[in-house]
Amino acid sequence: MKKAVFPEIRPALILACALCAAAILTAQTPAPAQPSSTLSQSSPSGAQASGSPSSGQSGSQAGDQNAGDQNGQFTIPVSVNEVYLVFAVTDKHGHFIRDLQQSQFALLDDHKAPAQVYSFTQQTNLPLRVGVLIDTSTSIRSRFQFEQQAATSFLLQIVRPASDMAFVEGFDVTPDYRQDWTNNIDSLTAGIQGLRPGGGTALYDAVYSGCRDKLLMSRGQEPVRKAIVLVSDGDDNQSHAYLEDAIKECQRADTNIYAISTNVSPSRDRGDDILEKMAIATGGKAFFPTRIEDMPNSFAEIQDELRSQYALVYKPADFRADGAFRPIYLYCLDRRFTVRVREGYFAPKG
Repeated sequence: MKKAVFPEIRPALILACALCAAAILTAQTPAPAQPSSTLSQSSPSGAQASGSPSSGQSGSQAGDQNAGDQNGQFTIPVSVNEVYLVFAVTDKHGHFIRDLQQSQFALLDDHKAPAQVYSFTQQTNLPLRVGVLIDTSTSIRSRFQFEQQAATSFLLQIVRPASDMAFVEGFDVTPDYRQDWTNNIDSLTAGIQGLRPGGGTALYDAVYSGCRDKLLMSRGQEPVRKAIVLVSDGDDNQSHAYLEDAIKECQRADTNIYAISTNVSPSRDRGDDILEKMAIATGGKAFFPTRIEDMPNSFAEIQDELRSQYALVYKPADFRADGAFRPIYLYCLDRRFTVRVREGYFAPKG
């Protein structure tokens, strides 16, 4: 597998373009108080659920053509290309900011302002599709039971059986799917408790497999919020995939990684840096508790973020269905706040 190469953007040029894009974000759409009329005028109800644009095929054709698509692209009956982008905004203390308006953001998609913005929503409460990935290698044996308890408590709090689903994957040298997609809390709990530590670590393979085999396949006509909650020390000594391969597969699956480090030593190591790189590239966040007893606090922050986000639906400018990576730059005009969003997405192949 080849390593991904992402384009570099000069900060000064980004800022200048983003400020221009801010004017377009404000001017091209009605005020956020009228999102429903905007959507009905611009596209049919049921906007593209994925972060990757649709290709404008009919619903029945798309379902047949994409059922076995290795990229997992899902197409619904719309006549325009739409991107569904979910993001979080925090202040310098990490507190979520939930009351910003559309006019306070600037957006660049593939270095260009969007052609049109269809909707902007605050404090999204989308159905969740969450993969819980737990490192079961020998290196975490001493703290494994506590990790199981914290992960179980997290699922009890986050999963709403009426709308949410999750799966459980352990990993050492190979992925171990202990529980497939379900909304049954007892089954998820049994899946976590059934994991056993031992063996080497194939972290990249586990993330790659979870995105390719589970999260790419979890698309439907309704928007959902997809995330991987990864509990690991970040070490990898057995993977066939590269780090960049795992990140790219998450971006194809429109999935954010929220990583909780199990390294509780006084200083951060290479594994921690790996976890942070994966989280940043996918629009998630990495947590580094200083004590294993603090892990539940990290799970609680993830739960809060998954329920405290914004959603933006827009049409990219100069879109081409060529399978290329399209970088995203989303910027808050109020410099006190930071936007956390994935670095981009892969366009579907025409």
